[in-house]
Amino acid sequence: MKIKPFAGVRPPKDLAAEVASRPYDVLNSVEAKAEAGEKSLLHIIKPEIDFDPIADEHSQPVYDKAVENFQLWQERGWLVQDETEMYYVYAQTMDGRTQYGLVAAANVDDYMTGKIKKHELTRKDKEEDRMIHVRIQNANIEPVFFAYPDVDEMNQIVENIVKNQEPEYDFVAEDGFGHTFWAIRDAAVNARITEIFAEIPALYVADGHHRTAAAALVGAEKRAANPNHTGDEEYNFFLAVIFPESQLKIIDYNRVVRDLNGLTADEFLGKLSESFDVVEMGADIYKPNALHNFGMYLDGKWYSLTAKPGTYDDNDPIGVLDVTVLSNLVFDKILNLGDLRTSKRIDFVGGIRGLGELQKRVDSGEMVAAFALYPVTMRQIIDIADTGNIMPPKTTWFEPKLRSGLVIHKLS
Repeated sequence: MKIKPFAGVRPPKDLAAEVASRPYDVLNSVEAKAEAGEKSLLHIIKPEIDFDPIADEHSQPVYDKAVENFQLWQERGWLVQDETEMYYVYAQTMDGRTQYGLVAAANVDDYMTGKIKKHELTRKDKEEDRMIHVRIQNANIEPVFFAYPDVDEMNQIVENIVKNQEPEYDFVAEDGFGHTFWAIRDAAVNARITEIFAEIPALYVADGHHRTAAAALVGAEKRAANPNHTGDEEYNFFLAVIFPESQLKIIDYNRVVRDLNGLTADEFLGKLSESFDVVEMGADIYKPNALHNFGMYLDGKWYSLTAKPGTYDDNDPIGVLDVTVLSNLVFDKILNLGDLRTSKRIDFVGGIRGLGELQKRVDSGEMVAAFALYPVTMRQIIDIADTGNIMPPKTTWFEPKLRSGLVIHKLS
């Protein structure tokens, strides 16, 4: 893999917590306006909040405001460019667990040739929306989230930096997650990191498929427009945080449905028993405890559903996934929901909200049943990406999310 250090644009030490923000797609415009302090990056990545009333985020005045604010933040010294190229280490802490990522500039060619592997489909309209933001700023304002197979030497390098260097930033955000950031100023260490990654056969998109595609496509556009292109220009690279596979944890991504396709609860349970061992668990929340075991909430009760042998294929990287098992045996076979990407009869609930959220949405009458899934593993994602397969929609939920604004990568 080809990665490189870069001269990041980032906040001074004393402003990092004020400038850094949650990603653009985690908050809606109303939430972002309420959360954004004076110096928050939200004014750059969601500039519609600077209009009263909040403006259309896809309008030209909003795009112009994004450029204006990015320039203003630099003029005011709230964002400052480092003088030399370097890698950075970014640690995130959640619930007592810390993961350490390398902040680097990843290569456009590696994405275009499939060496940076994806496991989700992207939508052209979402790609184009993100491409507009990269074009107008001539920068990757927000990073993408990659994984790589563990390399002992790389883990040791990061450990040495964390133990022996004072961090540039170290704060706990309003959501309770810790963020710590180091700059690697040793040129020899930076050079060795580049060499280590040159021996790594692939990187894997964990989170941010649309941002990755957009960053790479803008780089390709700039290449096509430059008759003197060499391949070394900064636009050939884009901002990524790359984590060792072993450190990442994926949490559950659950489902709620609006109806039972005309069935009564008893009829539905009867049909489920054809493919699952169904055990009533009572009123207490039931959390799945293994692959192919599901929790279901229906009519004020929780159930354990365990798929019967022969109803799934553990030798198929897609067939082994519980989202596939649930879709095949319940959503297709019994409920006839159709395309889950477009069906209005189903909704998806990130596990960060807890299983109580599933129960709440059913008890409110909005939904009729909820399904809790056992989370997929990073190894399953890698197996799917390596075999060229695509995961079903809404399969993975990574937490914590990368904080935006700790460092920005300019394309020139």
